[in-house]
Amino acid sequence: MSDSDCRGRSVALPHGVQGAADANFGCTLRAFSQLFPGRRFGGGALAVFQDGEPVVDVWTGFSDRAGTEFWTADTGAMVFSATKGMASTVIHRLVDRGLLDYDTPVCAYWPEFGENGKAGITVRQVMAHRAGLSQLNGVSLTELLNPRLMEERIAASPVSAVLFDKPAYHALTYGWLLSGLARAVTGQGMRDLMRAELAEPLRTDGLHLGRPPVGAPTRAAQILAPQRRWPNHLFDFVAPKLAGLARSGAFGSMYVPGVMSLIRGETPFLDSEIPAANGVATARGLARMYGAIANAGRFEGVEFLSAETVARLTGPSALQRDRNLVVPLSFHLGYHSVPFGVMPGFGHVGMGGSVGWADPASGLAIGFVHNRLVTPMVLDMTAFVALNAVIRKDVAAARRRGYQPVPDFGSGPFELSKPVAG
Repeated sequence: MSDSDCRGRSVALPHGVQGAADANFGCTLRAFSQLFPGRRFGGGALAVFQDGEPVVDVWTGFSDRAGTEFWTADTGAMVFSATKGMASTVIHRLVDRGLLDYDTPVCAYWPEFGENGKAGITVRQVMAHRAGLSQLNGVSLTELLNPRLMEERIAASPVSAVLFDKPAYHALTYGWLLSGLARAVTGQGMRDLMRAELAEPLRTDGLHLGRPPVGAPTRAAQILAPQRRWPNHLFDFVAPKLAGLARSGAFGSMYVPGVMSLIRGETPFLDSEIPAANGVATARGLARMYGAIANAGRFEGVEFLSAETVARLTGPSALQRDRNLVVPLSFHLGYHSVPFGVMPGFGHVGMGGSVGWADPASGLAIGFVHNRLVTPMVLDMTAFVALNAVIRKDVAAARRRGYQPVPDFGSGPFELSKPVAG
């Protein structure tokens, strides 16, 4: 889209898009709407914060596979690995309160973790995906869905000599590493901590671990992915053996027999606590969290993270290859960057392309969620890079001309104890 296409834009939203946006963001709205051209492409939402204020909050498309239920202000998507950014932010809140320190060994807080050569692994190494504990090592589907058991397995696991202290993406184990650590110092699981440390102080119901509770305003969209299973006996025979190899890479960090069944039907994956992968978030919820980070740690005038902690979240850019992902993502304290300055700042993308992002240098924060996993839009994982470029151009214009915050949409924190009117 050329600059000339964007001249004369107004606050009018493209057909099918709901919500609101500052008048400077016409190009952003058009680019966003073009990602959802029909029922087969599901739905999604985009929220943009600048200097702690919401300037875009829009949604469009459909939340179900049949294309009959419209996306709403309170529709959330399972954001896969963007959940890691949420879990990491919980840890930073605990660091701010003096309950954790990045350079202290994990076993100082979680004694059981010190077994099998792990006594020297620090919180910082865990959050940089350098703990050498990325592989699942034969976990079954039943075990995968038992968070306390997975924390115990991680605590008892030996370190991989091949991967220790090297960047090696912990696709699923990262979540149980953080939840075990957080449980050791708070006595609470990560589902409760995300509610108490993220959703409540940010005044949003749009951040959950797993399926939102019955009665919560947020409803999880169905994932668009193949629902039929075609038996492949050769793959089923070979895959477990391949995943068990010391150099199995990403496959060994994610593969569990039958794992695809977890995203079919009513998505059984949401009925557990997988703190690395099964967060349900609205774009607004993610943008509020990253908006606070990009705004020196403050949300609506209140400290969410200390400025000192936020200053430490920007890590050095590096091009060292990740042993599991192959591409260099420069993980630092739980968030990653993108090589070659393609997207300034840091955050976390999830499988399929949902993402939360912060750029403290410019005060910009973005939340983008959708429900596509395998659809005709084959470039979902990279679509946000192009959308981010458009957003940044509109932000530059907004800062020159001035901008107006948009109204609040969606629901505030859901209280389980709230009485139901009779």
